[in-house]
Amino acid sequence: MMANELYQKQIIELARESRKRTRIDAPDTSIRFDNPLCGDRIDLDFSIEDGRISHIGFKVRGCALCEASSEVLAKNAIGYQLQELNKVGNKLSDYLVGTLDNPDWEGFEIFEPVKSVPSRHECVLLPFNAMRKAI
Repeated sequence: MMANELYQKQIIELARESRKRTRIDAPDTSIRFDNPLCGDRIDLDFSIEDGRISHIGFKVRGCALCEASSEVLAKNAIGYQLQELNKVGNKLSDYLVGTLDNPDWEGFEIFEPVKSVPSRHECVLLPFNAMRKAI
């Protein structure tokens, strides 16, 4: 199996997992963010305790890349401050454009095949761009 096939399979698996997530009933912060170029949308909810994220909920209406990226965010962001996640989003962006070799966050490596398709970078970055709006 080629690496690209493996990554694609992982993206589809994460996208499926993300569809099982739900929104938070009483979030501390809630954001709706759209990508007008492709029509992807995320509604992203955070519960925050002691300045750090304690729970994430979301609903994605978008492609598998957006769904998978949302799931990577949800799996890794607990315990982070929103401002710290802004830096993580910057690293993901740098990774996608090729100026950073190791994005240093579990799951980002599955987006390796997307690096060569700049028009899809915004799909992967959508949940992080939504989170920036919350800061």
